[in-house]
Amino acid sequence: MDGKVDWSELPIELWPKIGKSLENHIDVVRFRSVCESCRSSIPPSLPNSPSFPMEIPHPINQSRDTFLKRATVYVIEPSDGASKLEPLAPSSKGWLIKVEESRNHPLTLLSPISDRKIMYPDGTSSPMLWNLLDYRVNELCKSYSIHCRGRFSSAVSKVVFFPNSPWFGAEESVACCIFLEGKLGFMKYGDDKWTLVDDKNFFYDDVIVFKGQFYVTDKWGTISWVDTSSLKLVQFSPPLCGFGNKKHLLESCGSLYVVDRFFESEPPRRRNYLGPANRDAAVEYFKVHKLDEEWGTWVDVKNLGDRAFVLGNSCSFSVKANELTGYQGNCIYFTDIFDVRVYNLDDRSIVAIDFDPCIDKSTMCSKNSWVRVGI
Repeated sequence: MDGKVDWSELPIELWPKIGKSLENHIDVVRFRSVCESCRSSIPPSLPNSPSFPMEIPHPINQSRDTFLKRATVYVIEPSDGASKLEPLAPSSKGWLIKVEESRNHPLTLLSPISDRKIMYPDGTSSPMLWNLLDYRVNELCKSYSIHCRGRFSSAVSKVVFFPNSPWFGAEESVACCIFLEGKLGFMKYGDDKWTLVDDKNFFYDDVIVFKGQFYVTDKWGTISWVDTSSLKLVQFSPPLCGFGNKKHLLESCGSLYVVDRFFESEPPRRRNYLGPANRDAAVEYFKVHKLDEEWGTWVDVKNLGDRAFVLGNSCSFSVKANELTGYQGNCIYFTDIFDVRVYNLDDRSIVAIDFDPCIDKSTMCSKNSWVRVGI
């Protein structure tokens, strides 16, 4: 007996249940493009789902017009095994890109590491066009950034937002941020100001969304989660007691990692660098630690295998390097005073990257190139 079932024969009442189990916008688009029955079974999103840029209160100056912007990191893979993304990714491997949304303008392509716009030679950031039927497009993660009218807000170092599903209304959403001085801020949709969490302390380094909750790490590597109903912190891990200058918190393959960033003792400066002395200082090396949740202990990680960690300006994540153009396993990609660089855990070497590793530098520099990385 043939065990195969024609998917088109599924009962019509199952289509909405299947569609609304999809949490990512790109999966919803893909589902609705299958056939007329799929498209009519679910809308693209709820009418009151979050829309970006979203107007929010400024973390410090309430009189300034402030917006929360959202970008999504995608892995794009050619379905036929041959890349049609040249000159961006002349390879059969996948391509990593970040897409920023806007209601009134075309989608903007960004570098996943530096958040720089990928621009055409004429200086515009018009997006590429491609047929999604030719590619597999998988959402890797989302990132958020706070902008004042005409410029990025320097009041916060990191902001996260939850939930980001098309099936939740904006009124159910909340945001959490790390102020530059290390304080932890919280805001519900519709609030007219940010509320400080654990307001007596100012030693928080990073915040992420993990398993549907906000998780933060302090400068000692202690991870806590935020109880959004009481605005209390619940300790989740023992202190790491790492002696680095900055802790990065990220998820990889279902586990929590803290990457400890060590600065040079006297960081050199670029000639035109005007920022604070300790901001984006030159990196000397990193240490990687994995949280063993079962035993509640920290494990020193000496090798990431085929994974690569990306410590972006607005979000950190891990990728399977051997499936992506330009990325190497057991490496950490990051930005510091010297711009975009990569740290190799094998030999502890640091190498500068002039362009995003997914983009072929030789092609980008050619006279016939139609895209370049904006500076």
